[in-house]
Amino acid sequence: MIVLEASQLRKTFRTRGRAVAAVRGVSLRIAAGEVQAFLGPNGAGKTTTIKMIAGLIDPDEGRVSVAGKDPFRDPGALREVGAVLEGNRNVYWRLTPLENLEYFGVLRGLSPHEARRRALPLLERLELADKRHAPVQTLSRGMQQKLSIAVAFIHHPKLLLLDEPTLGLDVEASEAVKVLIREIAAEGHAILLTTHQLDVAEELSDRVAIIRKGEIIAEETTTELIRRFSGQAYTIEIDGELPSAQQQVLAAMADVEVQAGQVTYVGSPEGLYQVLDLLKPLPIRRIELDVADLTEIFLKLIREPPHD
Repeated sequence: MIVLEASQLRKTFRTRGRAVAAVRGVSLRIAAGEVQAFLGPNGAGKTTTIKMIAGLIDPDEGRVSVAGKDPFRDPGALREVGAVLEGNRNVYWRLTPLENLEYFGVLRGLSPHEARRRALPLLERLELADKRHAPVQTLSRGMQQKLSIAVAFIHHPKLLLLDEPTLGLDVEASEAVKVLIREIAAEGHAILLTTHQLDVAEELSDRVAIIRKGEIIAEETTTELIRRFSGQAYTIEIDGELPSAQQQVLAAMADVEVQAGQVTYVGSPEGLYQVLDLLKPLPIRRIELDVADLTEIFLKLIREPPHD
């Protein structure tokens, strides 16, 4: 089931008397249970796009559908959206976690009884039950971030918008938030994730969309994007010294480079077995395929000159 479908969104602002195209024909589709990383440099149009999806600003052109509803014509569509926006205070600091969940649950259409019924197990799940009566301002940054996600999720929206959910968190808190995001997606909710922490995006996302100067320049599954930019270089580390006869045979091969304790082979996986046969009987410590990471891919794509 497609939860979010944004089609050909466009938005232009006027700044100091001139028109600035912030978003130029952006389209996104996210299915239930899918995490889509939406990446781009500052000023690329991410925030404007998210605000159009969330119904906060009207697009000049294009349309948005959330669970089959248009948020600009049907206000009920926004009940299918939950959002945690970085740089915004997503919870009330003087209220407790339980009070925040009850308040926002009612605000999003739940009865007080239903809001409390959902809040208590959610606090248990997030390991916040023992802090449920503590003012939010006394909680750690990690606890506050988990509570922000819980507040956005209290009404079980089909679409969750997460902006920098792990920014500024220590390792333990960051891992807890990532586990929560995976669990929410596994329960069938669609998640649009924006972050500058590209290792987090690579770890969590099923699909990646990269935006530059208001336009999507790449959009595909995370696995396929990484495969497309990865090379076919295999690094083979060996124990011991390679006999000179074997060195000469390997060095004569056009797709092999021999160094001390290491052989690099560039070619097909099938050809790798020929190299391994030539290394017998030396013990092999490690074989590693050169795989690009999302940071390398992102930097390469945003630095490429735009196509005409």
